[in-house]
Amino acid sequence: MNNQRLADLFRATQERAHKEAPHLPEPTVHATEYQVSCLPDDDINSHLYAITVQYGGDNRYAVIRHSMCLGADGTWDHGVKEYDRGDDWLTAHRFDLDTALQLAKEQARLITVNGRTVTGALTRRKQHEP
Repeated sequence: MNNQRLADLFRATQERAHKEAPHLPEPTVHATEYQVSCLPDDDINSHLYAITVQYGGDNRYAVIRHSMCLGADGTWDHGVKEYDRGDDWLTAHRFDLDTALQLAKEQARLITVNGRTVTGALTRRKQHEP
C-alpha cells in the first residue's frame, strides 16, 4: 500500500467515525488512579513521597508505593499483581475506594526518603521558599 492510499484510508476512516459519533452512547468516565501525598503538587520531591491508589477491577483498589502493594495487615508486599498468589492474597491487598484512600493517607504520613521524613521534606521546602 503506497502512502497516498494509506492517507486516503485514514481520512475515510476518520470521516466515518465523525459521522457515527452522534449516534453512539455517552462515554463513561471512571477515575482509575489517585495520588496521595503530604507534599504539595508543585514540590520537586512530591512524587517521592506519594502513595498511589489504583483501580484493580471489581470496585477494588490497590494501595501502591513504587513496586510495593499494601496489605490489610499494614505490611508492604513486593509486586502489585496477583500472579499466582491466589484469591487470599488478592483479598488482603485490594480494598474499596474509601478504605484504600484512608490507608494511603495514613501511609503517606509515614514515608521516609533517604532518611528524610515528610516533616523533614516540608521543613526543607519552607527553608528554600523565597
